[in-house]
Parts: sequence; structure tokens; C-alpha cells
Amino acid sequence: MSKWNYPLSSKMIQRSISFSLSAVLLALPMTVSAAEVTIEKNVSNSGISHTIVINEHSYEGSPLDVGEHHFLTLKEIEREWDGIDPDYKPDQAVDAVKALLPQKEYEELFPNRLGSPEWFKVAKGKEYFKDNQTDYFSYDNLIAAVTEVSNIKLKISTRKGANGVQEIHRLDKDARIETLIVRSSDFNSAANKKKEIETVIIDFGTFLKEGFKKDRKRELAAFLANLAHETGGGWSTAPGGELKWGLFWNENIAGRTGVNKDAFVDPASSELYPGVKDKRYYGRGPIMLSWNFNYGLFSSIIYGDKNMLLSNPEIVAADGKVGFMTAILFWMTPQAPKPSAHDVIINKWKPSLDDVVKGLGQPGFGITIMVLNGLEANLGETEGSSVKRRAGHYRDITSQMGIDVTGEKIDTLGMKPF
Repeated sequence: MSKWNYPLSSKMIQRSISFSLSAVLLALPMTVSAAEVTIEKNVSNSGISHTIVINEHSYEGSPLDVGEHHFLTLKEIEREWDGIDPDYKPDQAVDAVKALLPQKEYEELFPNRLGSPEWFKVAKGKEYFKDNQTDYFSYDNLIAAVTEVSNIKLKISTRKGANGVQEIHRLDKDARIETLIVRSSDFNSAANKKKEIETVIIDFGTFLKEGFKKDRKRELAAFLANLAHETGGGWSTAPGGELKWGLFWNENIAGRTGVNKDAFVDPASSELYPGVKDKRYYGRGPIMLSWNFNYGLFSSIIYGDKNMLLSNPEIVAADGKVGFMTAILFWMTPQAPKPSAHDVIINKWKPSLDDVVKGLGQPGFGITIMVLNGLEANLGETEGSSVKRRAGHYRDITSQMGIDVTGEKIDTLGMKPF
């Protein structure tokens, strides 16, 4: 699973550990208000006094305090959020999922998913068995998650030349309410106010809604394939085959059992996202959400309140809808210097010369692996390779969806991290 910078971080961690979302996002400049500050200086030259007037720009951030809400008019949403596209509203997003992968086909792909009838047969008598386990990875939970995230837009504003200095806003499209959810402590320092603000806006309603129909199917397959690998419980001789055991787990085993007692609280982000006493932020959910800053940030995006998941990290493993929401949010959000996995798989992303030099010039499933986990660079589909199972899931799902991926770069051979 990926790690965010705090507010959006670049530190990598190991797998069940998580893939690392370095969250300095790809920011596109947008118009910002800049107040002119006039500074007068008196200069003496040979006894003659001169006044020099210097005009400096002060680039102001949001007038909101963190956690404060603001209702927006439609004109304000158009001006400040690029409007609300009716094609990306929840109903349309849900219809897209159902058209691409009906419930029956989804359940056939993941017969042993956590809480399914087959899971109960396998888990009965095991140490991890719960007699009240719900169908965590149910189709209904996936649909509910798509519904929720499709109603959210995110705006990340970054001081130019200072990647970690950011403000992040959340927009509830239906309520038309904007909330400031994150602000770096130094965002409005005197020095940073002289720096322009660059902004990127993400509409989570574009999940599975952009590109050709074939690309949308590939996106869903790539998304599910990566999740299936992260949560897979299969082995080479598993009944029905290894690929039928995706979505079996929703917690890091070492974290759940206490073999790894680490609280997963990063000191560098603990001021912004303080860990709660006796709470542990090990991997949970479809994408194994890890670390205090991830729980805090995604809590802010989902609830508008960072404390919800910081105080109750167990929600991610208990509520399948919330779990799927964290996975979709990760998938859709670009990082610097990485694009989003969404943009890669629908061919919206164009590799730079530096990307090409690193072997990242062939957009496809292999690049999504590099976006999500740079530690899996330069791996082929060989026995023991983590890429082998990811690629296996992708080939299996695309095949069942009737998509030909011949010629697509599936593994990460020859690739270096972004």
C-alpha cells in the first residue's frame, strides 16, 4: 500500500507494509489571488533623500480554518472547483461499475473473499475465524464506496517550489460544502506567502468513467488485480488455483496477531496527525492502509475530520465500504513525480523524458505497479516474484471481462522507481 507525504509524504515502506504514495501531487497552476504589498524605502545619496517603492505580491491561501465548512454557490463552484460535471455524479459512477462488471461475475472472480460462504468453510476452526464476520468485500460494499467517493472532489494547493507546503480542501458535491481539511503549519509563513499557489483538482467521480470502454475495463481489472494481490490468501497448489483467493484478508497478519506490535506512528507527522494512545495503524483494508498520517488524511477526506480514523482505526477493517473508499482514493490521486494509476491505465498520462530513461515509457499495468509500489521495480513474472501474482490476477480478470491485453507491458522488468 502507498504512503502519503505528510500532509502528503514520500517515504517508502515495505509491502504488507504498504506501497508509498509520496504525496507531493502533480499540480497544475490555476489563477490565485495575489495582494500587492507596497514597501517604501528611503535611500540617502549625497545628502539627497530618495523614496523607492517596491511592489511585492502576497499570495493568500484559504480564509477557512482547518475543519471549517463553507457553502458555495454554483458560480463559486464553477470558478473555484471547475464546476460539477453531471457525468461524474454518483449514479453515473455506479452505473459504470455495474456495466463493466456485474455482481455475478465479480463474485465468480473472488469466491473465497472475506466473509463469503466459501470463506466460512475454509476459516472455520482457524485462529482468525470470526463467526460474525460479514461479507467485507461484497459487491454491495464496492458499489456503496463508489457512490460515496463519487460525491467528493479534492483540491490540493501547493506553494510553488515548496512541495510539502500545502492546503487541502474537500468538496461535497451534493451539499455544495467546501471544507479545509489540511494546512501545513508553515503554509502562511511570511516567506511562503511570497510563493505562488499551484492547484490540482481531483474528481473522484471519474473512476471508471474516462477513456475508451476498453480502457475503463482495463482500469477496473488493474484496480482489482492490485487489491487481490495485497489481500491474497492463495498459494501455488491452492484449491481452485491461487488466483481464486484474492480479497481473503483485510488486515496485516503480523499487525493483527501482535507479532508486530509497532504502533506505526511516524514522528515527522505526529504533530499534524497525532496517534491515539493504545491505537495501532498497521495495514488494514483492501489496500492495507498504514501509518498515522494515512489514517488521518483519509479520515479527513472521507469524513471531513481527521480524528475519526485516528481514534478508531478499526473502522477500516470493520466496514467494507470505508475500506473500498480508501483504495479508490489512493488509486485516483496523482503524486509527484508519479501520475495516478487511473491516469496511467486510461492513457491520460504522458511519460516525460526522465520517465522514458527509467523504463517507464510504456503505459500499462506494469506502470500501475510502479505507481503503487516502487519496491517491485525490475521484476518479471517468475516464481516467487510479487509481480507474478499481480500480473496473474490482471490476466485472469481481463480474460474474464473479454479484454485482450496482448502487447501490454504487464511486468516491471527494465523499470526503475519514479
